[in-house]
Amino acid sequence: MGASQLNKEDLSAALRELRETSGMPAKAVARSAAMSPSKLSKIENGHLAPSLTDVEGILTALQVPAEVKAGFIQAARLAATEATAWRLYRRMGPHKKQMQIQAVEAQTTILRLFQCSAIPGLLQTPEYVRAVVGRRNHTPEETTRTVGARLERQSALYDSGRSFHFLITESVLRWRFLPPVMMAGQLDRLVSISRLANVQIGVVPLSASQADLPGTPFCIFDERLATVETPHAEIVTTDPRDIGTYIAKFHGFTRVAMHDDEMRAFVECVRDELLPEQEMP
Repeated sequence: MGASQLNKEDLSAALRELRETSGMPAKAVARSAAMSPSKLSKIENGHLAPSLTDVEGILTALQVPAEVKAGFIQAARLAATEATAWRLYRRMGPHKKQMQIQAVEAQTTILRLFQCSAIPGLLQTPEYVRAVVGRRNHTPEETTRTVGARLERQSALYDSGRSFHFLITESVLRWRFLPPVMMAGQLDRLVSISRLANVQIGVVPLSASQADLPGTPFCIFDERLATVETPHAEIVTTDPRDIGTYIAKFHGFTRVAMHDDEMRAFVECVRDELLPEQEMP
């Protein structure tokens, strides 16, 4: 039976066999895959269905050949539920979700992200991160850990060997998650980060003639994985046809977006609209 034909139970057993054959300790594999040893144990023993991200993290830690990895990823796509409710991530601990995302990002050369709801996490100021995370009723301790984990992810932006392409809608610049002066600081950060050679930030203006609907936020990791955010769950897909759909959508918005100096001038105009509000009695 090929890897792509494995059912849920066979997949768990095969992952365990791969790990045991590699000689790597379970704790080392779990740490590299950004999961707890207990979670890895549950996956290997068939008590927990692994997500696509889990399978990719485990196989990356084990350094399996590309063709073997592709077969297991296909099996995971067929066997695992591709939508994970946000409530499950909250139960797991949102800071662990940030670590999981960081592990996927670490294996990505070109990241493309479209956001129509909020400033992308990799571009958020500490104040913005805390404002977003704080709306989800976490404990103060969990909020602090999640903010720290998200800010730690941002160091990847300074890796010149990787490329980051962000597309955000004009509405994202105007959502008031923060007081005006802090929101102005967030917009200044966008302008600053956009000057990095490996980072491209585009803004889709509301005045542009659109051939597509914004829909929901999504992120494409190289051309191997895409994640889509819906109000109740995160959807993960590795199907090339699905990924192609999101790449086409991304390119469509890129064509009508402002970039470079035009984008920076526009963002600065939005920022300047915020500042006079501080002077009002």
